[in-house]
Amino acid sequence: MNYAIREITVPAAAAAARGMKMYNFNIGDPNKWDFETPEYFKETLRQAVDNTDNGYGDSQGNLDLREAIVDREYQKNGIRIQAKDVYVTAGVSECINVMFGALVEPGDEILVPGPGYPNYDQYINFYEGKTVPYRMIESEDWRPDVDMLRDRITNRTKAIVVINPNNPTGAVYSEKDLREIGDIAAEYDIPVISDEIYDKIVFDESVPFFSMSRLPDDIPRVILNGFSKVNLMPGWREGYCYFMDRNGLMDEIREGMMKQFRARICANVPCQEAARASLQGPQDYIVEMNRKLRERAEYSYKRLNEIPGISTNKPHGALYIFPHVDLGDRWKTDRDFVYDLIDKTGVVLVHGSGFCKEFGQSHFRSILLPPMNKLEKAYDLLEKFMTGKID
Repeated sequence: MNYAIREITVPAAAAAARGMKMYNFNIGDPNKWDFETPEYFKETLRQAVDNTDNGYGDSQGNLDLREAIVDREYQKNGIRIQAKDVYVTAGVSECINVMFGALVEPGDEILVPGPGYPNYDQYINFYEGKTVPYRMIESEDWRPDVDMLRDRITNRTKAIVVINPNNPTGAVYSEKDLREIGDIAAEYDIPVISDEIYDKIVFDESVPFFSMSRLPDDIPRVILNGFSKVNLMPGWREGYCYFMDRNGLMDEIREGMMKQFRARICANVPCQEAARASLQGPQDYIVEMNRKLRERAEYSYKRLNEIPGISTNKPHGALYIFPHVDLGDRWKTDRDFVYDLIDKTGVVLVHGSGFCKEFGQSHFRSILLPPMNKLEKAYDLLEKFMTGKID
């Protein structure tokens, strides 16, 4: 296991111990900046602790939360699912782990976006599978290379992972590309795992979000989502997935996942009450969150492209930006670049190869979450570092 987003905290901690002022731009945690969990979520949690029996809950997830998820998915995407097809997890990370525990046998292949969220690679490897990346095309606004995806299917391919909006690039995929991926999945009877945790964090109206839940029902899918990002509850560890599988292609996977859910007893019960409230109460805070992110994305795009040796596409959603860096003769790898930057400036980024060794090299991921004054200070340090004024 080598989770780059957290591994980078080791050199960062060493720099902080030397007294370096740190700019921790490595983790997509809104609550570490000027984003606050809405008060009515917190009040619901307080009441839940006082008024529930605080005993074990349903291993699949409490029914009232699953029914609220059913309603919310209809409101968002116009699709009808059933509570029996919804599974509540300890964040999306647990869902990924449990799913691959049920799905992957040694040597099985999973198609994943490159670059993409590294937890997929970690758990595929943990269960002795093989990660097969398909390219996100940087010159085309990080859209998925659907032709490469098709070319990399083999008789060992067990699933296609889609991350939309994308972590780490900030891309929001077009309906056309997603429908083409769905057509390939239907043609080969390969399930799609669609990670949509950033579905309402889209701040460019010219690139609307399209959920793979809206594809034709002959395409086997499992949709992953959660409360950490849109609902500003990252530390509460609540996520969910739901299956759309008319022909029962994933019945054995669901059974294997449910066995694991029963073995771990249940997800956090009081936090499930707060998660339910977050779906059913006012959603206006999301508008303000997207306003801030839009402003910070536009500033980051402009400022980073002004720095010699750095170029980037404009992100359209999620919490991230994924610039290219000219390593030149100063650094052998993007990891060396990031470690050197931490050591000299205290600016903590994540090396792009941590998101895909094949398609992430010579890049880094930063976040759009910090206020403008923090972004400005970090980018000023980055510019001085790139131009040799900090050595």
